[in-house]
Amino acid sequence: MGEIIRTDVNEEWAHAGIVQAGDFAYIGYCVGNIGKPIKDQIQGAVNHLEKRLESIGLGLESVVQMDCLFRDIWNIPVMEEVIKERFKGHYPVRKSIQTEFAHRGGEEGLLFQLDAVAYKGQAG
Repeated sequence: MGEIIRTDVNEEWAHAGIVQAGDFAYIGYCVGNIGKPIKDQIQGAVNHLEKRLESIGLGLESVVQMDCLFRDIWNIPVMEEVIKERFKGHYPVRKSIQTEFAHRGGEEGLLFQLDAVAYKGQAG
């Protein structure tokens, strides 16, 4: 078995922000601009994802799959606008899920979160 590398670890939450295993990197709990409007939070989550990817030598084009969690699923078109702008045609497979976030900000706090899988191997 190859090495599994866990980084961006939060001991309080018992959570790793990045887990590298084989040719893939799993990036979890990307959020940003909590308490601001949905578009700002989506941009903030993509910024967080991009920062984590850069920390392991990757960019947004390496993302092959995303799980997008919304407080209000009807905000999907806002996310699609941001994805078109930020991913520039290198779109990942994705699914969108509506959820009640267990976050201290309540209904006005966390509105969006994303988790992603990125490919570390050479593109063919």
